[in-house]
Amino acid sequence: MKPIVALHDVVTPWSDGMEPSDAELDAIEWELPLILADVELLDAEIIVLDRAPSELDERRIRRARRKVLAIRRQLTNQAIAHVPGGAA
Repeated sequence: MKPIVALHDVVTPWSDGMEPSDAELDAIEWELPLILADVELLDAEIIVLDRAPSELDERRIRRARRKVLAIRRQLTNQAIAHVPGGAA
């Protein structure tokens, strides 16, 4: 049986201190508005897990869903605008 260790080459082929690359940090920064909107939606959904949602809860969830969709649309449009040669 082979033990799996976090810094073992089988699990992680790099061993440069486990820091994200600049490209990964840029991608996270670019997607941060979507990440925060998803967290807001999860918060709204978690609130109503153990009780019936009130009208205010339903509005909060709808607002959070609309925000997530709007940010996804915005990021998709930005990504398409940066594609060389335009989108098909």
